[in-house]
Amino acid sequence: MTNDLEKIDLLRARMGISYKEAKEALEEAGSDVVQALINLEEKSKKLGEKIQDYRSELGDQLRAWWAKGREVRLLLKKEGRTVLQIPAVVGALGIAGAMLRSELALLATLGAVTAMARHYSLEVAWPDQEPGGEQE
Repeated sequence: MTNDLEKIDLLRARMGISYKEAKEALEEAGSDVVQALINLEEKSKKLGEKIQDYRSELGDQLRAWWAKGREVRLLLKKEGRTVLQIPAVVGALGIAGAMLRSELALLATLGAVTAMARHYSLEVAWPDQEPGGEQE
């Protein structure tokens, strides 16, 4: 028993894993510490590769979202005339900032109330439609 505990402690110290993980790795390797270390290292590499693949996929999705958001426009209009035109991602970042900071939320609320009082309207222009037109 002491020998197994020493092996488990060695695995834990080298790999930074729990007692349970070390015990299972040792059992899978037939009490061979070196084989258990090799197996744990291979599992760790596979996990690292999965994380790298996930990060790459997430990055691709964010780039696609950013590109699409740059095509979609938010139009601030008054009496049919476009006063301000910004990419939708900028508007989304502004909303996120307002949600995170109470000062920005107050500023956004005051701006929205002022815009409504002065009869401004907000429109979304999709890339497959003319600005201010109807989407098909």
